[in-house]
Amino acid sequence: MKTALPIVYMDDIPKIGITGMPSVGKTQTLVKIIEFLEGQGYVIEGMITEALIEKKKRVGFYVVDWQTKEREVFAHIDSDSKDKVGKYSVDINALEKVGVPAIEKAITDEEVNIIIIDEIGKMEMISESFCEIVIDALDSDKPIIVTLHKKSRSPLLQDVRRRDDIRILEVTPVNRNLLPYKIQKIMEEKLPPLF
Repeated sequence: MKTALPIVYMDDIPKIGITGMPSVGKTQTLVKIIEFLEGQGYVIEGMITEALIEKKKRVGFYVVDWQTKEREVFAHIDSDSKDKVGKYSVDINALEKVGVPAIEKAITDEEVNIIIIDEIGKMEMISESFCEIVIDALDSDKPIIVTLHKKSRSPLLQDVRRRDDIRILEVTPVNRNLLPYKIQKIMEEKLPPLF
């Protein structure tokens, strides 16, 4: 005899946005939450960005598939690209080779419980495919945690901030140690049980 899964209403699907100033700890906050949820047995997929450090200085970013750990240099101060954001040259191909497929897998793979996207920012939004997959992820019926650029006024970020189904929380130097626990609690209350 099959056990019926609990009915999950759209309002009950946790969708969390983590915002904050550059280098405040958005990615670290997200990774702490992911590690906790994975420890509870949830399967998580999507993309994160990792700082690329050379001689103790951040010189760029990797885009990383959370599950496979495949990574590509996505932005660098010394590379030559027509796409520039601040001091960084951006390699859209790296994002579209690693990040976009990771998010797509997170949406479509039935084994995946939670989608993660780090980050919806100025560099990532140069890619049309990225912008489209972000909307697909937010419109899906899966729980999602994203990090958001704080100040950008891009249409995609404005749309994300205006959505009434996403709760946006800000990381600050004061709350960055406690915020992961607060978000874990929100997720735990709303996530459907695994068994």
